[in-house]
Amino acid sequence: MKLYLSSFRLGDHPERWVAMLPPRARIGVICNAIDIVEPVEREEKVRAEHRWLVELGLLPTEIDLRDFAPAKTAPDLPALLSQFDGLWVRGGNVFTLRTAMARSGLDQVLPELIRSEQLVYAGYSAGGCVLAPSLRGLELCDDSAVVDEVLWDGLGLIDEAFVPHLDSPGHPETDLIDKVRDLYERTGVPYVGLRDGQALVIDGDSRELV
Repeated sequence: MKLYLSSFRLGDHPERWVAMLPPRARIGVICNAIDIVEPVEREEKVRAEHRWLVELGLLPTEIDLRDFAPAKTAPDLPALLSQFDGLWVRGGNVFTLRTAMARSGLDQVLPELIRSEQLVYAGYSAGGCVLAPSLRGLELCDDSAVVDEVLWDGLGLIDEAFVPHLDSPGHPETDLIDKVRDLYERTGVPYVGLRDGQALVIDGDSRELV
């Protein structure tokens, strides 16, 4: 399993992600965590993600999970994913992202693709949070009311909660995320905490916070 989970955007060491990919890697970009913003703003944010990835020498293409919902009648998502070397999953609202993954069927196929290293998974903020066993507690920083039915289970690809933006002055969620950390510490929930600039890198049996 190869993961690069950043607190915010690319983090300080995106070369660690690039090193896990082939040259000129094809990257599927998932931005469904920002589906709740206005379309023009969403488009601008997606373009920014693509620009940063191109600067790393990568070949990004958006995968809009809304095109694959409902999963039973949508185009073949596994066939599309087979065209990519990795995924980049943007931050935003974790509940919006989790719902998009479920409606498209991505949550059913992605775990095995990651575990078998057919895809290198990378992302930030909500893109890391969604891999945890559970999303409970994140409602303290992300609005869970934006989805019709909250899915509290994460994808379970990491063993603990992912808590980004800690001790990150200037980030709008750093005060809210402190409440999430406090909740986890009071209730004994295992978590990995990151400040902006840091990333959790998992490469097989190797695990490192950089």
